Amino acid sequence: MRKRIMIVEDESIVRLDISLMLKDAGYDVVAEAGDGEKAIELAYSLKPDLIIMDIKMPKLNGLKASEIISNKFNIPILLLTAYSQKEYIEKAKQANILGYLVKPIAETSLIPAVEIALKQAENTSYYKEKVEEINRELQNRKLIEKAKGIIMKQWNLPEDAAYHKMRNLSMNKQLSLEKVAKYIILKFPS
Repeated sequence: MRKRIMIVEDESIVRLDISLMLKDAGYDVVAEAGDGEKAIELAYSLKPDLIIMDIKMPKLNGLKASEIISNKFNIPILLLTAYSQKEYIEKAKQANILGYLVKPIAETSLIPAVEIALKQAENTSYYKEKVEEINRELQNRKLIEKAKGIIMKQWNLPEDAAYHKMRNLSMNKQLSLEKVAKYIILKFPS
């Protein structure tokens, strides 16, 4: 599936040039905007795979728009600028910025930057999901341990017997061990 990219650049000639380079490379340019406010609106409605955004723009600059978009959505952003000053680079590190290109933009620098940004965003998303999965497993483990402790105390059972009792209940009722644990915790509040 072709990656969907939005271009935010106040200079229409530069925007057109970037759009043509991306389309020639097989990307789908889903939207173009000339200021940060429009970028936020379009990011909300289209949720592109990547945003290429200029820093210096009217109404709302690219850094502020990037910060707002990053706080609301997990959309990677490549910044464009004619400036390479340290202050912009430092501010860019604070948002979901995956790259920084200095104008004028050549296809030889744009396409690799886009490919790397998309791959980094994919990796970030994968690891974020893994962390969430591990956190869920940890929370479930804590529930099971708490419920096991309640059973040990209620029926004066050793740990392995309490766990065995929970497993049997889980199998007999065809419920997950986590649901059994939640039930025990609700039924016997400590």
